[in-house]
Amino acid sequence: MDFGIALATSADSWTVVERAEALGFSHAWFYDTQMLSADCFVAMGAAAVKTSRIRLGTGVLIPSNRIAPVSANAFASLNQLAPGRIDFGVGTGFTGRRAMGLGALKLSDMEEYIRVVMGMLANETVEATLDGKLRKIRFLNPDAGLINTSDPVALHVSAYGPRGRALTAKLGAGWILFFNDVADGIKGLKGMQQSWKDAGRPVGDLEATAFVLGCVLEDGEAADSPRAMAQAGPRAAVLLHRCADEALAGLPNSSPVPNSVAEAVAAYVKLARGFEPKDAPWLENHRGHLMFVKDIERQFVTPELIRQTTFTGTEDDLKGRVEALRDAGYGQFTVQLTPGSEAAIEDWARIKKAFG
Repeated sequence: MDFGIALATSADSWTVVERAEALGFSHAWFYDTQMLSADCFVAMGAAAVKTSRIRLGTGVLIPSNRIAPVSANAFASLNQLAPGRIDFGVGTGFTGRRAMGLGALKLSDMEEYIRVVMGMLANETVEATLDGKLRKIRFLNPDAGLINTSDPVALHVSAYGPRGRALTAKLGAGWILFFNDVADGIKGLKGMQQSWKDAGRPVGDLEATAFVLGCVLEDGEAADSPRAMAQAGPRAAVLLHRCADEALAGLPNSSPVPNSVAEAVAAYVKLARGFEPKDAPWLENHRGHLMFVKDIERQFVTPELIRQTTFTGTEDDLKGRVEALRDAGYGQFTVQLTPGSEAAIEDWARIKKAFG
């Protein structure tokens, strides 16, 4: 089983990626969240020249935020720095769009975007809609030594629902799922495996990547200790943000609220109704999203909410959870390191070591 790290991108993310490579991690995924963190392609470029083996991917790119030819050029440029080590992770958008008060893109728009990017990376002449008109475009100087379109860039799609899974299978892409616990992860994987079969593909060919946040607890350490709050709390707070988005902006929430945390979630939503400015509550709601727990939301990020939504537990407990995911068919386990807690990679390296 491969192990990866995910990062709320910073300009110097290369420092932790360099350590990840030394520890034997296979992948580093960079978030594409412009309103919250640094530019993923800048950070990936720095990581590319500081490493030699670890794969570097967008985790995940949001099509609305860059036109397709620009993204294709960025991937081809990275591929020149790190030949054959670049992954194009893409999704319809959650964090990066909700931080601007927007919902997800249409799947058809994402599919079209992928077609253009992958076509250009294959040195094809493609038709793309630019300024409202369909135009033929291609890389004009692919052999000038400035970019690399010879080594493949792998495609990975973040997909939650049946239509997204069907598109992933249609494209034969790797699949990424961000989930809360083992049960959620296995349920999602079974759905993806069925979509893969329906597309006539052998299940063994599916590359499934699990994305989580969590904390490797010391014996007797509380689930809401300062370390756990820093490393796992930001993921727990995502449920608060989702429910506030639903209540204040009508944006869909695909994460059911467990009864055990319903009171805390409802209290946060009540607080969020007072966020300013009134016409843009997302500016406060999504501040710190997947990066840190805001002071105003700390009281709602309870030990139970952390247990329900994150991979937080003792080393032995977490090894058992990862083993269950591996046995179900996940080929990669990726954990996000939160800003300021990058040293947690050493804890996760011990988990990784148990899997060879």
